[in-house]
Amino acid sequence: MKRFLAYVLLMVMAGAVAHAARPDSTFLNTGFFFEGRVGYNIGGSAPLGMPATIRKINRFSLTPNVTFGLGAYRPINGRWGAKVGISFENKGMETDANVKNYHMEITKGGETLEGVFTGNVVTRVTQWMFTVPVQVTCDVRKVRLRAGPYFSYLTGYKFDGWAYDGYLRVDDPTGAKVVLGHEDGERGEYDFSDSMRRFHVGLGFGVDWYFMKKFGVWADLNWGLQGIHKSDFHTIEQTLFPIYGAFGITYKIR
Repeated sequence: MKRFLAYVLLMVMAGAVAHAARPDSTFLNTGFFFEGRVGYNIGGSAPLGMPATIRKINRFSLTPNVTFGLGAYRPINGRWGAKVGISFENKGMETDANVKNYHMEITKGGETLEGVFTGNVVTRVTQWMFTVPVQVTCDVRKVRLRAGPYFSYLTGYKFDGWAYDGYLRVDDPTGAKVVLGHEDGERGEYDFSDSMRRFHVGLGFGVDWYFMKKFGVWADLNWGLQGIHKSDFHTIEQTLFPIYGAFGITYKIR
């Protein structure tokens, strides 16, 4: 499915490139000019502020957070303009954190247990999506500043992991103690993928700089206004917001 959607996006981009090759490269003479871009997202789904239950991050691993898309820019008045686009991207992460009294629901030996965990937790997140940004732009010399909302639809998502090298107190901090080990079968597994949202809304801020006539670089900061899980999900006490920076290369099709 992801390959098919990526193929469709590439076909749309190819059509725009073919149209832009004409002497009049604005789309249907509307004044829009196209650009393509590729890049990489780096960041994570995290609470606002580090909660006391998370003691430290043992490891943060990069995942294939590629992004590629097509943008349409239209000047409006002087240095001011507007830009819309569509991109296909992944906003994923993998972390290993040390926690204390961290609320969890795990599966061990075919049994589902809920309570507070002390030890280490591995979290893996994958979020493949189409994103449509709608931005106001301001040109300052060779730099184009951008800001506005974005809207994302997830085509594939996963939120899973395991708890290990610690113990779970069932129900509350004084409940029965369940020891979790390091190897398969000894750990406590979890999968909260079914509780993830399909639609995301957020704010994006960015900058484009062309160091050549056709080629440039770009950087973005995208901040989700909603948590990645549905509003009725409370197994993880903190709301996890998708907060990602991005950077890459852009090419003026016109």
